[in-house]
Amino acid sequence: MRKIVRRHLGKVVAGTGIAVAGTAVMIAVTLPGPAGADESGGTGSAGNSGSPTSTGGSADQSGQQAAVPPGVVEQVPAEGAKGTGRDPLTDGEMAKVERIVLNRQLLDSSENVEGERGPQRIGVDLADPEASEVDNANAPRRADVSYYDYKDDTLVTRTVNLDTGKVERTGTQHGVQPPLTRAETAEATVLLIADPLGAGLKADYKDATGKDLTAPDQLLVTSMIYRAVPGAQPAVLASCGEHRCVRLFPKVKNGPWIDARSLVIDLSTRKVAALG
Repeated sequence: MRKIVRRHLGKVVAGTGIAVAGTAVMIAVTLPGPAGADESGGTGSAGNSGSPTSTGGSADQSGQQAAVPPGVVEQVPAEGAKGTGRDPLTDGEMAKVERIVLNRQLLDSSENVEGERGPQRIGVDLADPEASEVDNANAPRRADVSYYDYKDDTLVTRTVNLDTGKVERTGTQHGVQPPLTRAETAEATVLLIADPLGAGLKADYKDATGKDLTAPDQLLVTSMIYRAVPGAQPAVLASCGEHRCVRLFPKVKNGPWIDARSLVIDLSTRKVAALG
């Protein structure tokens, strides 16, 4: 079994290089992101060999290739402390609303993806105007701050008025799973590496690099939410959807994909299980 994995590791299948985690069967599948056979970029010619001109410049009267003038990089305009209208939130505004939202009560009563005190930050977005404010150019700016509380699997969204600095409303939802954050994807990878079911992932990584896989930053990982389908998974994953569950798509840096699609990490219970 191991010889077959070594022999096929990194082959291009259906346009994507993949390695199989814990199996010896190569599969034709398109995984997320670029194929990644060469991520260092590259150069190539894009022209007709019979053309009297070449790309990247213009010829002068003597037929010599004229030098391309250096590019000019414009300075990024300074960001104000406060945006206006429907401008994106500034860094200052995002920091302000997070300070307002993260009060002592929320910090003490919630838990993040690592099981530590405080909720898991999901995102800060400019809120839509109220229905009565759509045509009002001077309508107050608001921000929606979203957190996931792993203590009771609740998505909490608080809307802050940026003019008054007050929380105008708070919404809580169960069974709602927004896209995973980078921190959650990293923690899911940590759990998979540490679990016995991650043995195939580690074996394939060593085949590809000659090194041991010990940390998530050794991989490029994309992720997606997994929701339970009645009767389609082991009982340990039956609550996925109410729990925050993850499927990972790991890739060796500058190397092949490793197929880990049959494994699901339940971040709420911190358990890993294999689909049938």
